[in-house]
Amino acid sequence: MRDKERKVIDNARDQPLDKRVCFSVRLLESASTYKDILVRKKDDFTQILLSTRSTYNNTLNREVMNEVKSVLEKAAVDDSKFVLLSAVGSVFCCGLDFDNIVKHLKYNRKRATVKLVDTIKNVVNFFIVFKKPIIVSVNGPAIGLGASILPLCDVVWANEKAWFQTPYTRFGQSPDGCSTITFPKIMGRAAANEMLINGWKMNAQEACDKGLVSQVVWSETFTQEVMVRIQEIPSCNSFVLEKSKALVCYNMNIELKQANEREWEVLKKIWASAQGMEYMLKYVQNKIDAF
Repeated sequence: MRDKERKVIDNARDQPLDKRVCFSVRLLESASTYKDILVRKKDDFTQILLSTRSTYNNTLNREVMNEVKSVLEKAAVDDSKFVLLSAVGSVFCCGLDFDNIVKHLKYNRKRATVKLVDTIKNVVNFFIVFKKPIIVSVNGPAIGLGASILPLCDVVWANEKAWFQTPYTRFGQSPDGCSTITFPKIMGRAAANEMLINGWKMNAQEACDKGLVSQVVWSETFTQEVMVRIQEIPSCNSFVLEKSKALVCYNMNIELKQANEREWEVLKKIWASAQGMEYMLKYVQNKIDAF
């Protein structure tokens, strides 16, 4: 089976669409299953697929984030040259699971707040310090933390039907994922404010024009095109990949860690307050399924 897979990989770019589909199916069939995510370990890279299991629309609770962090920890020390972060279905990630957060905060709010904040802050920090390249394929909507974490990755490919939104004020929340630093740097202060304060819903091409996305890929062949492009990367030297990323990120990492700390200190205060809890409850009770 592995010989056949290698043959498909080597010839993927020259194959017609139906062959590429077979390649994609084989990749998913051989994925190992965690509780809330799928993980595919290839010879040269690790693929993490967000999968709707215990959450809705690939939202992030403590369990999902701990699993992602666990896989990243393993990929950091194994022979993976890079990580591919993607998702199963038509939604990439709808950010934090507010239903789950509200459930935990109802009981011993102070203690639950500390646990939740520490989990999310640690995951974001791990994205900041991860030495190997992280490539993201955004197959659908990316909302809240699902969008704000993208600038912490190295290459972002988006389905043309994907869209991006960080409507924190509607959630009764403050920005996260270091977006208070990364968004103004990559898209300018005015556009960042439209995203972080006004909740501007940005389509894939707009996201590409603003620098949030590297390239937009045609939706009909998105998964197959991503896997074809991925096959070009393993030919790169892993040492060179890591050192190149280190050079690019050198001046930013300290600033990002400080921003992450500031953001979660503010959110900790919001979650621990009666007003913050009221806003979250209101959002959870009134939210409309847009998918």
